[in-house]
Amino acid sequence: MGWQAVLTLAVLTAMFIAMVRGLAHPAAAIVSAVVVLMIAGVIDERQAFAGFANPAPITVAALYVLARAVEDTGALRPLVRAALSGDGGQRISLLRLCLPSAAASAVLNNTPIVAMLIAPVTEWSESRGVPSSRFLMPLSFSVILGGVATTIGTSTNLVVSGLLQQSGAEPFGLFEISHVGLPMALVGIVLVAVLAPVVLRERQSPRRALAAAGRDFVVRMIVEPDGAMAGRSVEAAGLRHLEGVFLVELERAGEPIAPVAPTTLLHGGDHLLFVGEARRVADLRNLVGLDSAESPHLQQIDEPGHRLVEAVIGASSPLLGRTPKEIGFRARYDAAIVGIHREGQPVVAKLGEVKLRLGDTLLLLADPSFRERWRDRPDFIVVQALDGEEDATAALSPKAIFVALTVASVVLVAGSGLLPILHAALIAAVVLVATRTISAQAARDAVEIEVLIVIAAAFGLGAAIESSGLAGFLGTSIVGTFDGLGWRWVLLGIVLATVVLTEFISNNAAAALMFPIAMATANQIGADPRTFAIAIAVSASLSFLTPIGYQTNTMVYGPAGYRFGDYWRLGMPLTVASILTVVLTA
Repeated sequence: MGWQAVLTLAVLTAMFIAMVRGLAHPAAAIVSAVVVLMIAGVIDERQAFAGFANPAPITVAALYVLARAVEDTGALRPLVRAALSGDGGQRISLLRLCLPSAAASAVLNNTPIVAMLIAPVTEWSESRGVPSSRFLMPLSFSVILGGVATTIGTSTNLVVSGLLQQSGAEPFGLFEISHVGLPMALVGIVLVAVLAPVVLRERQSPRRALAAAGRDFVVRMIVEPDGAMAGRSVEAAGLRHLEGVFLVELERAGEPIAPVAPTTLLHGGDHLLFVGEARRVADLRNLVGLDSAESPHLQQIDEPGHRLVEAVIGASSPLLGRTPKEIGFRARYDAAIVGIHREGQPVVAKLGEVKLRLGDTLLLLADPSFRERWRDRPDFIVVQALDGEEDATAALSPKAIFVALTVASVVLVAGSGLLPILHAALIAAVVLVATRTISAQAARDAVEIEVLIVIAAAFGLGAAIESSGLAGFLGTSIVGTFDGLGWRWVLLGIVLATVVLTEFISNNAAAALMFPIAMATANQIGADPRTFAIAIAVSASLSFLTPIGYQTNTMVYGPAGYRFGDYWRLGMPLTVASILTVVLTA
């Protein structure tokens, strides 16, 4: 292995560590790696930035516009109705939810599908006495599986198609990967429906906790030094029998006192930690002698028009690793934090001093325009109102019907080969904006620039792996490991490496890194390179073991109240079955 291959491996290792440990966002890490390799002379300027002229990121951008139009017009309401109608046991209900969701994901970006379904699925399941944790993870897994059924189902498929085109081969046809992706999707969905009721534990979602009478949300108050409560006992101050709110801890001069006895005397400056129903927090404002330690958070409680909102922290959020106090949350977002849920449990601490983590669910009190302001920003990957959701049973508007027909036209035109996928998607996006079905501003907001940068920059990484000789070296190693066992065993090695990689870095980056290795391996054993390319495209989306490997997994992590370890319970058998299906059908 020459010095260029060694340097490339070192740079990729540093990039991998930075992404896994959260030291840098994926876009920054990948672009930095490409720039270093370019400066070092491993790749030239053309190779480094070829991805920005490739059809893949442009096609993904156009498909984002289509997905936003579907979301805004409610064109997926028939899917919601199909998923939430009828009776039956959990397995039948799961099939009714997962099959149409996967079908929609085959032609649309899966993120808006999950975003639209989280709230109605949660309300529907819990109205029947079944926790949403039984349904939201299967929903995420089903849209992942549906996304590999066609080339436009996920951006990863388009990345591999673009890499093929860059190497001089023909890009994927719309249904070229379907002979692998469709069986995998069907096998996976059946397995999810069979296993989910058995292996998934019941978890309490923040939404369910909010509706229940219990001690679930945290607020910290301060005893006013010269107020009416200073010098009085807890019971005399009327803090023992508050409706829906319970005093769990008293902190004095930094020292906690718990449990708090009825006879405990209150001193000015004491911090009192209450837990209870978020809607009962307002009661504390009426107690003379107490002030909010989270001021001015409670000042919004009585303002007209405000509502409770659920917001989930994503992998690209600037909030990660920082406290609400550090970033000035109240001023920045014009919203008050009522509670923070992490892995299904409320965080009992000073809310302003909690370091936020991936998947944290914030319960906010915000104005009605909060969701519109932040839905397309990286700060939150899910923003849902906890009440007043749009009626999923309402009739489709003319705009929604037009959007549905437009999406169907893209599938028909691209699938028949009349136009390339890029042309069909761009024409559809332009038509939707030109007819004002979706505004130009909404179209711009719908495009996730960071994702496009990751896709484009990943082409430079692929070029470095190939031109440095690293791809050939790793390909030879894989072939040597499975020497004499047949090409499907070699393919199994490629698929396993891709699946492991995609759990730790983005699926697009995993596909770009593995593509040149797969091509070198296929050429060494005389196998069909397109078969290996299809396997890479499909395998890079097989992220079922953690909530961080795929965005839809993170989206349902907080709202369902999952724990980190819940994912492998259902994800492990699904991953094994999917890998076997890929290897046997490729």
